Amino acid sequence: MLSDIAHQRSQSLLRQRKVLVVAAAASFLANLALLTALSSRDREVILQPVTTRQLAISSSGVSADYLELVTRDVALMLLNRSPTGLDYWMEQILKVADPSAYGALKAELVKIVTEQRGSDLAQAFVITGMTVDPKGLSSTVEGDLKTFVGGQVIASEKKRFRFGWTYVGLRLSLSSFALVSSNKEALQ
Repeated sequence: MLSDIAHQRSQSLLRQRKVLVVAAAASFLANLALLTALSSRDREVILQPVTTRQLAISSSGVSADYLELVTRDVALMLLNRSPTGLDYWMEQILKVADPSAYGALKAELVKIVTEQRGSDLAQAFVITGMTVDPKGLSSTVEGDLKTFVGGQVIASEKKRFRFGWTYVGLRLSLSSFALVSSNKEALQ
C-alpha cells in the first residue's frame, strides 16, 4: 500500500516537473522572440524643427537632409578659425570625430594649432555648393576660402573639400576630411 502511494506521489511530481519545463521553455521562446523583434526594429528619433524641413534620424540609415545639415555645420566649424579660439576650435571638431579616426584627426589639428598659435593668421570659408551621398556616407563642400593676416585678405581661393562619415546606432561621426585637388577633379 505504501508503495502505491509513493508511486502515485512520484508520478504527480513528474507531471508537475514536465509542466514546469514546458512553461519555462515557452517563457524562454517568448522572451527570445521579443528580444529579436526589438533588436531588428529600426529606431527613430524626431529632431526639433530647426529648419523648414522635418528631420528624423533612424537606425536604418542617414537621410540626405540630415547629412547635409551636419556637413554644413562641421564644414563651417572646421574651415573658419582664428588664432584666439584655436583650443575651442579643436575641441569642437574632436567631439564629432569617429573614435577610429580620433587619433589621426587630433594629430593633424594639433599641427595646425601649433603653427597658428600666436600668429595673426585667420581663415574664413563661404559655402557655395554641396553634394551629399547618404548611401556612401560622404559629402563634398565647395566654396571660397579666404586667408587673413590681421584684417588684410592675403588669399582667396575656390576650394573643394570631401568629408567621410561613419554611422553607428544613431550617431553620425566624422571619419575623414580632405582637400580635393584640382588634378583629381580633372581626372574624374
